[in-house]
Amino acid sequence: MKIIGVKTLALPEIKVIRYGRFCDHRGYFTEHLRRSDLHTNPLTSFLRGIEFSQTNESYSRAGTVRGLHFQWNPYMGKLVRTLHGHLIDLVLDIRKGSPTLGKWFGVEVSPESQKQVWAPAGFARGFCALSEEVEVQYKCTGIYNGQAEGAIRWDDPRLGIDWPVKNAHLSEKDRNAWSFEQWLANPNSEFLRYEERAKIAG
Repeated sequence: MKIIGVKTLALPEIKVIRYGRFCDHRGYFTEHLRRSDLHTNPLTSFLRGIEFSQTNESYSRAGTVRGLHFQWNPYMGKLVRTLHGHLIDLVLDIRKGSPTLGKWFGVEVSPESQKQVWAPAGFARGFCALSEEVEVQYKCTGIYNGQAEGAIRWDDPRLGIDWPVKNAHLSEKDRNAWSFEQWLANPNSEFLRYEERAKIAG
């Protein structure tokens, strides 16, 4: 895997990994994941020991917002990239006791940017599709469990997220998601405390 560089965002646990391509007159070839490289490259030490156990793919039309989603049993970190199209990938810190609790960061991602965005467990994830069609791939460190997942409203005024759309296309689940304050009052929020960061690194 050819890793061009790694950037740490304002939320220090969130990383943007740029991967290389091998191009010629036919097109290009790329490796976007090779476990041995991720575990030994000094630029990706934050992924040392991390195992990806599930890969998901979604297709969305322009103006769609998915999220903000998270899971606590099992804990789930996600490495996200686009296969086609342009989006804003958004990460929100939902860890009780975190110095950046309630802070968010958005990253523009497209195949041309050659970016993958990593966030460990304890962060809610979402994205907004900017181009007419967007295909997204998520590599997850945990198996999906619908009994231990949550969603926070994309437009919660408490968070002040500056989405590029005002009337998003939403699923029923996202339309009825919790407010940020409702999540913090939920007993399950104790599973994602900042003090447990070593335990939930994946």
